[in-house]
Amino acid sequence: MTRTVAAINDRPAREPRVTSLDITVLAGGPGVEREVSLDSGRMVRDALVRLEHRATLRDIGPNDLSALDLPAEMVFIALHGAFGEDGTVQRLLDDRGMVYTGCGVDASALAMDKIRTKAKMIEAGIATPRFDLVKPARLAAAIETIVRPVVIKPRSSGSSVDTYVARDRDGVERALTAVVERHGSALVESYVDGPELTVGILGGEALPVCQIRTKREFYDYQAKYVDDDTEYLFDIDLPDDLLDRVRDLSARAFEAIGGRDFARVDWMVDRATLEPYVIEINTVPGFTSHSLLPKAASRVGMSFDAFCRRVVELTMRRRKL
Repeated sequence: MTRTVAAINDRPAREPRVTSLDITVLAGGPGVEREVSLDSGRMVRDALVRLEHRATLRDIGPNDLSALDLPAEMVFIALHGAFGEDGTVQRLLDDRGMVYTGCGVDASALAMDKIRTKAKMIEAGIATPRFDLVKPARLAAAIETIVRPVVIKPRSSGSSVDTYVARDRDGVERALTAVVERHGSALVESYVDGPELTVGILGGEALPVCQIRTKREFYDYQAKYVDDDTEYLFDIDLPDDLLDRVRDLSARAFEAIGGRDFARVDWMVDRATLEPYVIEINTVPGFTSHSLLPKAASRVGMSFDAFCRRVVELTMRRRKL
């Protein structure tokens, strides 16, 4: 079973408070989530400064790695999507012997690949929607044979970019063609009709379950980062045993991918059967005012600054090993 909320929020009495570190915050990057990443980076940098660290915010990309040349006792990764969340920057930091926040190379690469994540969930006995990977050679046949409704998305991307719900043949054709053309293949998932839940993981422990409600068809990019009427609910009208199960399964999913320190696990619950299905695992979730992991930490009494302090402590613990 997952630990209590109080246990998640406790810091061992013998663990000293970490201050006055040189920390490089990496943000921006080359991916479609660049602007969100820059927002995350600014919020993290400001929090670290308030915590009395010497924090420097630096953009980074495959063609400019100069941010890694700054003298730093640790690196706080606020990069979302390709390059920053897929194991690439993690490997660069490992090669330089630099300590950094969050998951390592293998867990990052695995979680970024939705097909590999689903395979790992099936192996761990955790339900995920039925799925298929459509490549160009199968595009025409898939358009005619896919059982609707479905969710169509890239195999490796985030923030619901290029994600569509298709309910009829024309919708499948438009979405599938667009995703295959832009990304080389498309992940097709059976649509789960019901509430969307997410569970933050911090220090390996599951935070309270959050339900997401949007006035849009699903929790897309606009609902995540633009809309002010998207609701994030912790008082959820679902059975307590189901919410406890989702928390337990989230901790198991995090362990199954070899996660480290923090992540966010996303779920859909079938309205008719109340069966939860894991959708994906985000190893570098957002750190913005709209972001769900900081919201969940706030639910257990952790301010954004306290959340960042906890991430620093978890990271620096590895530096001492």
